[in-house]
Amino acid sequence: PTHGLRVVADHALLGLSGMIAGANIVDKHLCGISIGRDFVPEFVDVRSAKAGDGCGRCGAPLQIHRGIEVGHCFYLGTKYSDPMGARILDDKGQEVAPVMGCYGIGITRTAAAAIEQNHDDDGIIWPAPIAPFQVALLSLGVDEDVQRAADETYRSLQAAGIEVLYDDRDERPGVKFKDADLIGCPLRVAIGKKGLPNGQVELKARRHSKDQTILLHLDRLIDGVHAALLADHRDDATP
Repeated sequence: PTHGLRVVADHALLGLSGMIAGANIVDKHLCGISIGRDFVPEFVDVRSAKAGDGCGRCGAPLQIHRGIEVGHCFYLGTKYSDPMGARILDDKGQEVAPVMGCYGIGITRTAAAAIEQNHDDDGIIWPAPIAPFQVALLSLGVDEDVQRAADETYRSLQAAGIEVLYDDRDERPGVKFKDADLIGCPLRVAIGKKGLPNGQVELKARRHSKDQTILLHLDRLIDGVHAALLADHRDDATP
């Protein structure tokens, strides 16, 4: 019996029986509850919240924002501290089992969230701090001078502590450019026979448009890459 209390139930409970409900007693529940037999509620939509709904405590309107879940917090109680025999002293000096909790940040969730927020029609745009590689190095053409310069650049970048994805495949430049955009390393360095006679290579930030490619002399490449990575980090942090 409801003793004259107003009882509301969500439309999803209409016609259900054999349910479990709280008994208003700690650690006690009522089993076999059936609507219509045990109580007759007022059916309303209480399950689906929407923007503007009033808070049950303060009356302020509900605001709804999209978010991305990248981790969890778990309450463990004494599930593990009891079997381990772990004990601490409480404020009264008595030994008690510590109440435990844990949290976890999902690596794959974080990567998926980063891609969801950083991409375009050509593919991924990795934020520099979590990119699997900082630089995509493209060797354009089969000329020995190009290959030699690309190999030396690869070793120089690695020696400078820069993570490099080296594409030395026997493929057309267009294929390499498209694959580099798809993978989404923060920076792309392209070495080809067009600029190499002048000692120049192309440097482009993945986050920027295609017309923002700059030419750098090989002797200035390391400094240019460091500066570009720093600028990309700042651009990514700007709301």
